[in-house]
Amino acid sequence: MKIVVDAGKCQNHGQCAISAPTNFELTAGGELQYQESFDEENIADIEDAIDACPLQAIFLNQDARD
Repeated sequence: MKIVVDAGKCQNHGQCAISAPTNFELTAGGELQYQESFDEENIADIEDAIDACPLQAIFLNQDARD
């Protein structure tokens, strides 16, 4: 599984970085950076980040291979 952010929807609100700081962060310039791969121990935070996104721009690609 991998994290996917729809760059066309994302407006860098940063709610994901608050919910899952291990996987998401805003740069000093306000741009979102994230890690596609993640440890299963972080899944709850990532799901919180998905739920917190006001534009529904984050999802998990369950077909992705590591």
